[in-house]
Amino acid sequence: MKKIIYILAIVLFSSEINAQNIADALRYSNYKINGTARSVAMGNAFGGLGGDFSSLSINPAGLGLYRSNEFVFTPNIGKSNADASYIGSSASDSKYNFSLNNVGYVATIQPNNTGESGLVSLSFGVGFNRVNDFSMNMLAAGKNASNSILTNFTNYVNDQYLSVDDFDPFYEALAYPTGLIGYDEDNDEFYNDLTDNGYGQSQRESTSRKGYTNEYVFSLAANFNHKLYIGATLGVQDLYYKEETDLYEYDANNDIPYFNSLNFLTYSKTTGTGYNFKIGVIYKPINELRLGIALHTPTFYDLHNEYQNKMLSNMTLNNGAKDYSSTSPYGEYDYHLNTPLRTVFSAAYVVGKKGLISIDYELVDYSTSKLRDGGENYDFTDENDEINEVYKTVGNLHIGGEYRLTDNFSLRAGYEKYPSPYKSKAFDADQPNSDADYSSVSAGFGYKEGNFFLDMAYKHGTNKEYSTLYDGSEFAKYDIKNNNVILTLGFKF
Repeated sequence: MKKIIYILAIVLFSSEINAQNIADALRYSNYKINGTARSVAMGNAFGGLGGDFSSLSINPAGLGLYRSNEFVFTPNIGKSNADASYIGSSASDSKYNFSLNNVGYVATIQPNNTGESGLVSLSFGVGFNRVNDFSMNMLAAGKNASNSILTNFTNYVNDQYLSVDDFDPFYEALAYPTGLIGYDEDNDEFYNDLTDNGYGQSQRESTSRKGYTNEYVFSLAANFNHKLYIGATLGVQDLYYKEETDLYEYDANNDIPYFNSLNFLTYSKTTGTGYNFKIGVIYKPINELRLGIALHTPTFYDLHNEYQNKMLSNMTLNNGAKDYSSTSPYGEYDYHLNTPLRTVFSAAYVVGKKGLISIDYELVDYSTSKLRDGGENYDFTDENDEINEVYKTVGNLHIGGEYRLTDNFSLRAGYEKYPSPYKSKAFDADQPNSDADYSSVSAGFGYKEGNFFLDMAYKHGTNKEYSTLYDGSEFAKYDIKNNNVILTLGFKF
């Protein structure tokens, strides 16, 4: 049972920051593309539609629908809000984020001027699309807690019969020199003042996440008879993720002798590069209908993790209230991650010269994510078994539409649905995050004049997340909202 609780605490996004765990595997595998404003406004449903730079990361055959050269770039401003409930109390935090969703260049040529039959054109594309944005601030706070992170520390060292010299330098070893863990020689055990006095302290945890995954794309596509389009993309992913947490426990009512407050601070940064390959086909059985299918290989990541913890305390001892601090060593770890294979099925229907509707359905089996090649030949067998137990196959849905009001002005709307990748149960225990779906609605417009075009989109996304502040704490529930305004400027030539 203890192992089950520990595993689920990690699965539910607790900050075990100096270990590569199954939460990392999901975080770096769960893509939500942020490309051009046109694509975002239409729910990123461009697997069958094509003709947009975002399609190079969805179905590269869409590159074949270009008729000319193009350059695009897309700035984005967003705000995330996280409303938390924890032990009957509420808290909230937010964060603004400025980023660049994509930059892209497409060149289209007609080999040997073959005209409108056979091989009509070849298109080349290079640039990047953002496929993940991790930026977010979160805050959870509650009063009258019935346990503490110190409970975990003292229970662990007593259960394992550890001496101070054997304490984990990232956890228990930080609590001992700060006076948060003491040793009772009469009973030959370690103790802490919160547990001994029945708790009752207040708790607050702040989390700051920063980072992104940018996919640099190198794509080629061919147009045959304006009916069959075949394309391929080599994707090179640049990953950056940083998370800092501050768990603050304090005796607001001055009920606990000796103990006044503690801060347990964690820092973790992961960087790395990954490679994948995408191949896709679009076929037009009739001029109005486009059917597409694309296959994405796993992304093969080479990752580097850096981490450090720190503990602060304020204790009232014989010489009065005094501050103490202790910092862990600086840790580093290299490992590999293979994300799941993806299949994208698409259909788009064009209504004359006025409108269109497009649908993408993406199948992803998150249980096939694999952690690989850890330090000292560590093979992550247990973690990969846990990934298979906890995660499942999902179908991500993208729907978008566009209506052309005039030759120069169009309106767009879209919807996305990402079901939770968690099974309802794992290790015979319920998983609260099994209903943590993500969905978004979006709208926008496009304007073109000559060789210049401008697209704008607004996107509102919602999801929820359950997590523990530390192993054994009650769950905090976060209701998360993301609002983004995206602008694409483009030139055809």
